[in-house]
Amino acid sequence: MKLYHAIMNWLFPPKCILCGRLLAETELDLCQECRLEAPEYRKGKTTPQFLDSFTAVWYYEGNVRKSLLRYKFGGARDYASGYGRLLAMRILELNPEKFDILTWVPTHPLRQLRRGYDQVELLAKAVGRELGMKPAALLRKVRHNPAQSGIHDDARRRENVQGVYRLRPGKSAAGQRILLLDDILTTGATAGEAARVLTAAGAKEVHCAALAAARKE
Repeated sequence: MKLYHAIMNWLFPPKCILCGRLLAETELDLCQECRLEAPEYRKGKTTPQFLDSFTAVWYYEGNVRKSLLRYKFGGARDYASGYGRLLAMRILELNPEKFDILTWVPTHPLRQLRRGYDQVELLAKAVGRELGMKPAALLRKVRHNPAQSGIHDDARRRENVQGVYRLRPGKSAAGQRILLLDDILTTGATAGEAARVLTAAGAKEVHCAALAAARKE
C-alpha cells in the first residue's frame, strides 16, 4: 500500500486544494501561502433561523471560491478529503461536544445525476472519517428547484427552498443533537430550511458547518 501511494504521488503530485500549486513534502492540503492568507471565517453576529450554531472554514471569495466551483461543478471530487480534514478541525475547535448524528444538505437526484456525485455527501463522508462518525442520510430533496446561486434576493432565496426537503422514510431525528453539513452558505436559506425540517421532526439541536460562507460585514 505504501508503494502504491508513493507511485501515485509521483505520477500525480499533491497540489494545494485552493490555488493548485504543488505542495512541499511538509505540506498537507494547503500550501503555506494559502494556509496563511485564505480568508478565514469569523463568527457572524447572527445565526440563520432554525440553527443552534453555524461555523465555516473560510469566506467564499478569491481562491476559496474558485476551488469550491471546481469541486462543485468541475469534477474535482478528490478535494473532498482535504476539505473534510479542514472542516473537521474547525468543528472540533468550536464545538467539541459530541454530536449524535452527522448528516448533510442533499442535492436533488437529477442534479446529482448530471454532476456525477453529491458534493456535500462526499464532504460528509470525509468529515465523518475525521470525527469517527458514519454520516446518516436523514433528508431527501423532493423538488428540483432552481439553483440558489442564480437568485440574489434574500426573500426569493427563502421562498425558493420552502418545502424542498423531507425526512427520509424510516429515519428519526427525535431528541438528537445533529451536525448538518453544507458546502457554501450565503443567506442561510438552504441550511435553515433543512434545519427546520429536522427541528419539526423532533431534533433537540441542529448545528451547521460549511466550507465557506458569504461575507456579511
